[in-house]
Amino acid sequence: MRLLSYFCGMSSSKDIFYKNLAQTTPFPMGIEIDSARGSWLFGTKGEKWLDMISGVAVTNIGHNHPKVVSAIKTQVDKHLHVMVYGEYIQKVQSDLAKALNQVLPDDLNSFYFVNSGTEANEAALKLAKRETGRTELISFNNSYHGGTHGSLSVTGNENKKYAFRPFLPGVKFIDFNSIPDLEEITDKTAAVIMEVIQGDAGVRIATPEFLKAVRTKCDQTGAQLIFDEIQTGMGRTGKLFAFNHYDIVPDILTLAKGFGGGMAIGAMISNKEKMVKLTHNPMLGHITTFGGHPVNCAAALANLEVIQQEIDFNEVERKGALIEQLLQHMEVSEIRRKGLFFAIDMDSFEKVKIVFDHCLANGVITFWFLSTGYAFRLSPPLNITDSEIQHACEIIQQGFDLCK
Repeated sequence: MRLLSYFCGMSSSKDIFYKNLAQTTPFPMGIEIDSARGSWLFGTKGEKWLDMISGVAVTNIGHNHPKVVSAIKTQVDKHLHVMVYGEYIQKVQSDLAKALNQVLPDDLNSFYFVNSGTEANEAALKLAKRETGRTELISFNNSYHGGTHGSLSVTGNENKKYAFRPFLPGVKFIDFNSIPDLEEITDKTAAVIMEVIQGDAGVRIATPEFLKAVRTKCDQTGAQLIFDEIQTGMGRTGKLFAFNHYDIVPDILTLAKGFGGGMAIGAMISNKEKMVKLTHNPMLGHITTFGGHPVNCAAALANLEVIQQEIDFNEVERKGALIEQLLQHMEVSEIRRKGLFFAIDMDSFEKVKIVFDHCLANGVITFWFLSTGYAFRLSPPLNITDSEIQHACEIIQQGFDLCK
């Protein structure tokens, strides 16, 4: 009775949000969402917001794409979870694997579907250790690979880590785009894990020379090269995967965020010969109850089909260039971009907050970088229209003007 009385005394979802749901920061955005479609979010009181971050690079084809929604409904009518991952044959999992096989290099032909990006990275680190028999891991300063202990161990930002130590031993950090630093990769190294484009660091783009040198060093030492494409995959950079911009193929690939079309799914991808090693010595080398959930696989398959059929990557680049042009301003010190993946640098966090607050109050969603306080991020839907771009950029420009 006491518990029932407590909840009956709450007047709104907002009350419960602040009193009973755990928060990730002391200052959540706190807008109340009723529905979403395309590039837009709709509030409970008639408000609407143009989503210029796609739920942080998740809804790359827009919110509630009808083909994704249809695929979800069809699968729901068939079955939901039936068994822990890897035991039963489920057609939707096989169909998703077949579709991925058609768009990935031949050596990336085996798929372990998981629940999230951080789990995909955890699995990738384990696979690299199992494949090489080594334990040393190399990552990059300012990198971000997730919030679990293993992923935090290879995340190169002490501000996220200090309160949760100790982490995995044997992890080294080197500088991104520094070829001399690659001498740290040796025959003791199990894996080099990296973002092709460092997202949380503020869209730091690897040079072709650097990626080629990383690949060569891994080949020479036998270290496994893991590409974390959790933010950059599924068309975000103007190619299906960011590594498609380079003549480089990783040993292990991780996906999430934009992979599921709005549903929670990740993937750790390698070749079958490596992946088999997770089945013995010991068995269950990686195990997940809800990984490869059939509804989420159905959404991911529909999402991939929409990207292939409806998204013109030349248009992604054109739209990115248009936004870059429209956001030129004396208050902007630099714009870093690949496709529709943006970091807009300003002088200070205070100015970023002015722009963020103005945009939110005027119906445009921008967002922070966790590690780059003087910049804000944009990652709009790949199918955003030119008129929506014009509208968003006008509001953002007004925010810039307020910083003068």
